[in-house]
Amino acid sequence: MDASITSLTLETKSMRSDISRFQSRVTGLEQRMGSLEVQATMSRDRDQDLLYLRSKLTDMEDRSRRDNIRLHGIPENEKGSDIQAFLSSTLPKLTSLDFDPLIEFQRAHRIGPKCSDNPSRPRPIIACLLRHNQTRQILQMARNHGPFRIDQYDIRITADYSKETNERRKAFLALRPRLRQLEIKYGLFNTARMWVTKNRVSKDFYNPEELRLFLDSFQSQPVDPTSTNCPHDTAGGKEDNGTFPSGKEKTNMALCDTESGQRGRDIERLARSHDDRGQVLHAAVAHTQLSERDKSRSPLKPTAASP
Repeated sequence: MDASITSLTLETKSMRSDISRFQSRVTGLEQRMGSLEVQATMSRDRDQDLLYLRSKLTDMEDRSRRDNIRLHGIPENEKGSDIQAFLSSTLPKLTSLDFDPLIEFQRAHRIGPKCSDNPSRPRPIIACLLRHNQTRQILQMARNHGPFRIDQYDIRITADYSKETNERRKAFLALRPRLRQLEIKYGLFNTARMWVTKNRVSKDFYNPEELRLFLDSFQSQPVDPTSTNCPHDTAGGKEDNGTFPSGKEKTNMALCDTESGQRGRDIERLARSHDDRGQVLHAAVAHTQLSERDKSRSPLKPTAASP
C-alpha cells in the first residue's frame, strides 16, 4: 500500500513538472507569436505606406507630363533637325486650329536610340508646350479626328503618361472585348480610370484587376430569359475618353424607368426593410407575386352607355 502511494506521488510530481515545462513553452510561444504579429502589422503598414507613396509619385509624374504630347510616325530625316520649328509650323496646319497666341514649345526631342535597321518606324517625338490650354486643344482634336496625314505618312498624336499609368491603360483596354460582349457602356479617362455603366448603375475602376473580378462576377450571374433590356443597355462607349449618355439615351432611360420604376421601387423598399438573406428572399418572392398579379389583371372593358 505504501509502495503504491509512493509511486502515485512520484507520478504526480512528474506530471506537475511536465505541465510546468509545457506551460513555460506555451508562454514562450505566445510571446513569440505576439512579437510576430507586431512585426506583421508593422510590415503591412510599411507596405501600405509604400503603395501610397508610389501612387503619389505616379500622380506627380503624370501631372508633370500634362503639357506634353507625343507624335508618332514623323520621318526622322525629311524634316530637318530643328524639331521645334517644324512643329510650330506644322501643328496649326495639321490640326486646323487657330492658336492665339502662337504655339510655343519649351522643348521637343525624339525618344529612344536611333534604329537604322528599320527606317519605316521612326522614333516618336515628345514635345512640351508652353501653354496647357493649347495642349488640351491639340489632344481633343487628335481624339476626334484620328490619325493625321502628312505627305504619305499617318501621324498620331497622343498624351504623355508615366509608365505605371500606361500599363494600367493597356490592361483596361484589353478588357474592351468583354465589356462589349456583356453590353456594358464604358469610357477610359486620362487618369487610367475606367467608367462602366450597366442597368442604369455606374461604377469607376482605378485597378484593372478589380474590373476583371467585377466582370467575372457579372458573367457568373444567371440571365433571365424573360427580362427585357432597356434601349440604353447596349455597348458603345468611346474607347479612349469617357462618354456619358446623350440626350436620346437619357430619354430612353427615363422611359425604362417609367415602365418598371414602380415595381422596382417596390422591390427595393421590401429588400431594404430586411437584413438577413432569408427575408430578402421573401421580398423577391413577394415581387414575383406582384408581377404575376399584374400579368393576370385584365384590362378594363368599356361599359355600355346608359340610355
